Amino acid sequence: MKIIIDTDPGQDDAVAILMALASPEIEVLGLTAVAGNVPLDLTAKNARIVLELAGRTDVPVFAGADRPLLRPLVTAEHVHGRTGLDGPDLPDPTMPLQATHAVDFIIDTLRTEASGTVTLVPIGPLTNIALALAKAPDIAPRIARIVLMGGAYFEVGNITPAAEFNIYVDPEAAALVFASGVPLTVLPLDVTHKALVTKPRNDAFRALNTPVGTAVAQMTDFYERFDKEKYGKAGAPLHDPCTIAWLLEPDIFTGREINVEIEVTSPLTRGMTVADWWRITDRPANALFIGELDADRFFDLLTDRLGRL
Repeated sequence: MKIIIDTDPGQDDAVAILMALASPEIEVLGLTAVAGNVPLDLTAKNARIVLELAGRTDVPVFAGADRPLLRPLVTAEHVHGRTGLDGPDLPDPTMPLQATHAVDFIIDTLRTEASGTVTLVPIGPLTNIALALAKAPDIAPRIARIVLMGGAYFEVGNITPAAEFNIYVDPEAAALVFASGVPLTVLPLDVTHKALVTKPRNDAFRALNTPVGTAVAQMTDFYERFDKEKYGKAGAPLHDPCTIAWLLEPDIFTGREINVEIEVTSPLTRGMTVADWWRITDRPANALFIGELDADRFFDLLTDRLGRL
């Protein structure tokens, strides 16, 4: 399966990228960076750091949007640290950033590859994806599926009381993507908050005794300090790798096809994913919205794959 990962690394983004690179079923055509957890210069740098950690300098990295469509950029250094990848001490990348803009790479790839063979995996704000769809509407029917981490319903918000970070940063972009007609799988906080990096699971990363295993353990150690205090749970949620796990073993997860709308105007609930979980409205379903996962199977799969790098 061919994928493009659109990303704003972020420790959990890094783990998702590593999981994809370690999976022979997946061909990563490229990484497209977007501003989100940290500004674009850092997300584009961090994407290359992760590829070099994995020994995969053959995968190209493209820089995309440096701000949301209509709003000032909101970042999350309070969670991810000043660099976005705080925790491990990883060297600066030597591989180059591609000259092509990320949005043009997405468009060109979808036009070049056979229709229905490329899946987009956005694990940051949806700005690049929305720009590609707006600039080249002809690509929409060529996308196999968009598998995204974002949103929340029963778990409400993690950046405001109502909104999850990725959707909140660029709700207008999210609204465009959710209205695009492209098949969507949404991995919201409802499921990612059940994928908790407990101490035994973190110890399993470290016990791989590889540069990747050690770096992932250090990333999740750092990243945990904020969420464990915030949520009072035994570990921090590992959000973004849920997208890759769903691609590999969708039966680890359960969800339902429902309508999801994005709130863009309310000052109280801006960025909220209004998920019609109980199918109360007659609005047509536009997303497979995931609610549950088998956490032990998820972490077994993740640890197995990371061990291959």
